[in-house]
Formats: sequence, structure tokens, C-alpha cells
Amino acid sequence: MTTLTVASREWSTRPADERFTSLHALAAYKNYEREHSRRRTLANRDLTIVPSTTDVFDIAVTGPNGNPASLTNWSYNQLSSLSGVPGEYIVRSKMPGALAANNFNWGLHHARTAESVSVLLRQREDKSVWLGALNGPNYGPVWDSEIVETLVSEFGDGVSGEWSVPGEFSKKLTSVTKENTTLYASDRDMWVFLADETNRIEIQDRRAGKSSSLARGFYIGNSEVGAKRLTLGTFLFDYVCCNRMIWGARDSSEISIRHTSAAPHRWLEEVKPVLKTLKNSSPAPMTEAIREAKKTKLKEDVDSFLSSRFGVSSAIKSTHMLEEGRPIETVWDAIVGATAYARELVYIDARVKIEREAGAMLAKLVPNKAELIAL
Repeated sequence: MTTLTVASREWSTRPADERFTSLHALAAYKNYEREHSRRRTLANRDLTIVPSTTDVFDIAVTGPNGNPASLTNWSYNQLSSLSGVPGEYIVRSKMPGALAANNFNWGLHHARTAESVSVLLRQREDKSVWLGALNGPNYGPVWDSEIVETLVSEFGDGVSGEWSVPGEFSKKLTSVTKENTTLYASDRDMWVFLADETNRIEIQDRRAGKSSSLARGFYIGNSEVGAKRLTLGTFLFDYVCCNRMIWGARDSSEISIRHTSAAPHRWLEEVKPVLKTLKNSSPAPMTEAIREAKKTKLKEDVDSFLSSRFGVSSAIKSTHMLEEGRPIETVWDAIVGATAYARELVYIDARVKIEREAGAMLAKLVPNKAELIAL
């Protein structure tokens, strides 16, 4: 078991205007952004930086049509990287807009070779135009609005259904407020954490011979401007406290997708089906599989069993001993040890490989319902 801090980090860093009290409100915000955004592929030579006395950075970006677009903090940093100009120094030194524009233009038009750039433009409610992002030509955006609309389709408002903003210490929230919400979004990203604390999974002999139960949860985050990957994490857990720490988490699994040209396809083929499975699945097969795994003794040497499936043995045994206080004896012990070990791995591919093998081991114990227990 472990404590997940990812939700607490989001909760502790989001300002009030990035907090939403329902998926419907979050969807309305992201749909408006999508409807008032467009992407164009231009050459870096087509972009020109001009002085501006009305923008926060004292510069604006113009394209072939000569219409200026203001910069966000994110797009300013991307512009600095694209042009090779130290943007932090320009801001810190309070460099005049005209001189800053000359520096950026030299970087865009002369210091770098001609190359294509994916430009995201947004129009705000006051009709002002903003540069949302400057990405590479092979950037494959998955729109935040598409993800949120899928969440609405599967889970409703995220408040009143079985899958909702998690309660505090397993007690359902009387109302979702900006103080306790786990629904977040800004002009650069979105992040959502929902849980099913109604249909808990019963686990026999979990602690000192006593039974207990776990809830199912997932988080999903994305950035259509390139600030973060598209990430879906699923897990079982005990409870969430007031500062949104996830206690007693186990059997966690994560899908992480870079925004390459294949990202929209991977969203459709790898992530979206998991959300549908979570919505439609019952915890009963998971309970049955766990019960079977806990009573199924390993039929071969522990080292051989672990090495043949995960490619590593001693580290998994040590991790299990540290977390559970006893050696590996059953299939469930092996799954718990392997997933706990996987959480310590730095590289995502290696972690996912072990987590998938552990999930497959559990699924085999209820073969005709395997698709329902894959988290």
C-alpha cells in the first residue's frame, strides 16, 4: 500500500478560477475554448514580433496577415525556446518592447533554419486574440474539451453519480465546492479525479486477519498546448482526506501519452475504452479475483515465478516484505509486491510493463470477466 500525492498537489496549487464544481461547468469552459481556438501550421519566418505597450510582455506576435496576438506565460516561454532568446532575462531586465522584439525576430528569422511551427490562436470573451501555444509541426493535440465531454458522457456531472468527486475519509460530500473539488482546468491544461466509493471492493483477511474494503478511483490530465502529457491513472484506495491525499492506494496503473502525431489515435484506442470500462464494470469480478488470488499458493519457487513473469525477483520480494511484513506466498502476494516495486521505477515503460503483467495475472483468475477487472 502507498499514499498517492498527485491529487493533493493539484488541490494545493490551483487558484480559485481553475477550480470547478461539476463536470458540466468544466465542459462549458473547455468547449468555449475549443470553439474559439484554431491551429495553423506556419514557418517560423512567417512570425514577426512587434512592440506592444498594452501587453504584459510589451510585445505581441503577428502572422502573415499582420494581426497581433498577445502572449500567455506559457506561449512566451515557448517563443523564448523557439527563438533561442533568454526570455527570463528580458523580463527581469525590463527590456523595452522594441529591443525585445528585435532579439526575438533575429532568433526566428536568422539564428534558426526555416522550420514549420504549429500555432494555436485563441479568442477570449473580450474579442482579444491570444497566442496559446507554439508547438512542433508533428504535434498531435488531444483537445481538453474532447476528454471532458467523454467524462460527462460516461460519468454525468461528476457530483451526483456513483463516480464523483471523492468524499473526505470515505464520507460523501454534502456539496462540491471550490475548496474540496478535484475538477481543475486552466488555459493550458485540465485534470480530474473521480472515485466510486459506493460500490467498494471487499477484501478478506486484509489486515491482521480482519476484512476491509477498497474504493476504485482514477485521475486523468491533459494539456492541448503541450504543458503535460495525456495521462490516465487508475487505482484502488482506502480513503481521501481533506487535503486530497489518497491513502492506502494499491494496484495502481498509468497510461501516459506524448502529444505526437499518433496521440489522437492513442486517445481513442487506449484511453477512451478504459473510461467506458470503468463506468460499466462491476466491482464484483475484482472482489472474486482478489479472493481467488489470496488463496492460490504459488506452485513453483518464488524466484522462478517472479523472474519468469517480471524479469526481476529479489527486489520484488524485498518490496513486499517491507510493505506487508512477511514473505511472498500466494499469487496475490506476488501481485502486491510487483505493483509496489513498479511504483519505484523511474521509467514509465518499465513500470507499465510490470503493472500490465500483474493485471493479467489477476485477470486470469476470472477469465470470462477479465475485461471487467482490468483497471
